[in-house]
Amino acid sequence: RLPHDLMTALVHYASTDTTPQQTREEILMTAKVLASRGPCNFLVFGLGHDSLLWKMLNYAGRTVFLEESEDWIRQISEKHPELETHIVEYSTVLTEADQLLEHARSNRKGKCTAVQNLLLSECKLALNGLADELFQVEWDVIMVDAPRGYFPGAPGRMAAIFSAAVMARSRKTGNGTDVFVHDVERPVERSYSEEFLC
Repeated sequence: RLPHDLMTALVHYASTDTTPQQTREEILMTAKVLASRGPCNFLVFGLGHDSLLWKMLNYAGRTVFLEESEDWIRQISEKHPELETHIVEYSTVLTEADQLLEHARSNRKGKCTAVQNLLLSECKLALNGLADELFQVEWDVIMVDAPRGYFPGAPGRMAAIFSAAVMARSRKTGNGTDVFVHDVERPVERSYSEEFLC
């Protein structure tokens, strides 16, 4: 018998005109990792029309979405109350990407070390305002698909990429963490991914 949540997701995607932002190939890449690791702990930076898909691809696992807009959380939660969402505040601006990268490099052995407790971090790139419970989870898969990073005044994905890297490297048990960064062809996403994830 098909589980109710899965049936609801299938009906939703079969009856909507809204398509996910990621390509079929990008979705399949993440889906394959989720299939090999799932059910698992899956952290997604961003909340969107594809969020129900990610939750269902990690069926019986824990999938958490971090979103900067309370209004957007409210809109999506009305349609899909089964999604676990948390608000996140970004203090970065895309135009500061180079200065923030230099800050991280110059503090690599101090405030911005690769293995640390993000909750207590003083690094300008650390997202330490998340719900405490999220720092206790050892994430198996992390996807950075937010915040907005396509115009100068946007928060950019610098803090999300840095924080995902720290969460992955600070993991104490298991088989490591797979981290995906969407839009990695954009300069900031590419340079931050190469700096902190490679």
